[in-house]
Amino acid sequence: MCENRENLCKSVIDELKPKSTWQESVYLSERCKERFLTNSDIPELCFEEIFMAGMAELVDGYYVEREGIAVHSLIFTLEGSGMLTTSDRVELIEPYTLMILPAHIPFRFEINPVDNFWKMIWLLPEDTAKWNQFSSLGQTIIPYHQGEQLWSLLNLIHCEIGGRGGFRQLLVSELNLLLTGVESRPIRSVSRVHTLFNEVESQLHLSWTVKHMASRCYISEEQLNRITKKLYGMSPRAKLIQLRMEKATDLLQYQEWSIAMIALRLGYRDPYNFTHRFKKYFGCSPSQYRKGRVVK
Repeated sequence: MCENRENLCKSVIDELKPKSTWQESVYLSERCKERFLTNSDIPELCFEEIFMAGMAELVDGYYVEREGIAVHSLIFTLEGSGMLTTSDRVELIEPYTLMILPAHIPFRFEINPVDNFWKMIWLLPEDTAKWNQFSSLGQTIIPYHQGEQLWSLLNLIHCEIGGRGGFRQLLVSELNLLLTGVESRPIRSVSRVHTLFNEVESQLHLSWTVKHMASRCYISEEQLNRITKKLYGMSPRAKLIQLRMEKATDLLQYQEWSIAMIALRLGYRDPYNFTHRFKKYFGCSPSQYRKGRVVK
C-alpha cells in the first residue's frame, strides 16, 4: 500500500515541471475549510511582526500561485500532503514538515491529488531583520515535529478573538518562541492540555482518570487542574463530564441508539450510572430528554 502510494506520488510529480512564468492565482474547493488569524482580530501578532496566520483542512482541490509576495510564507503540514513547484524543481510536501518560502520569490503549492487531503498551518512573518533566518534558508522543506502543538496553540489564539488580551499576548509570545526554536515550558503545558481534551473528546468511550490525563500531558495532577481551570473554567473531571454530556445530547437524537448503547459509547459501563449522571447534569433522565426532542 505504502509503496503503491509512493509510486503514484512520483508519477504525479513527474507530470509537473518547474515553472518560469507565474501568475497571481488561488483556488479552494467547496469542501475546503480555512480559519484566519489577522492583525485586526489578533493585534498582538503585530508585536511579533507576523502579518497573518491560518489553519486549513483541504479536500478536493486547492492551490496557491504567487509571483512573489512581500512576506515570508511558512507551511506546516500535519496530515495528507501537497506539492511545491518552484523555478527549478517540483517537490512533495509530506507530514511533519515545514515548507519555507522566503519573500519576493515566486512559488506554487497545491494539494497532492493522490491523498486528496491536506491539513496544514500557514504563517506569514514580515520580511524584517527578526525573521532573516527564513531568507537565508531559501525555498526549502525541512522536518518539523511540533505541528500538533502549533495547531492547538493557534486554536487557542483563535478562541480568544475578542477575548482576553493578556492571554492572547501570552499565546502569541509562545508562537514566537516555537518559530524561533526557544522552548517555554509553562505555555507548552497549556498547549498539551488543549490537545489532550481534543483527544478525550474523540475517545469518550475510554476510562479516563485525572491521573491518566495528567500523565498524557507530562504534568502533575495539580498542574492539570490549574491549567484546565484557566482554560475552561472547570476541573479536568468536570470538563470530561461536560464533553460526555454534550455528546450524549447529540446521540439521544437518534432513536436507533438505545440508552445502554449510548452509555457504553460514552465510557459508562453501567447504564444506571450514566442515567444518574445525565439527570444530575440536565435535571431530567435521558429518556425524558429524548421524548422532548424531535428524534431522527
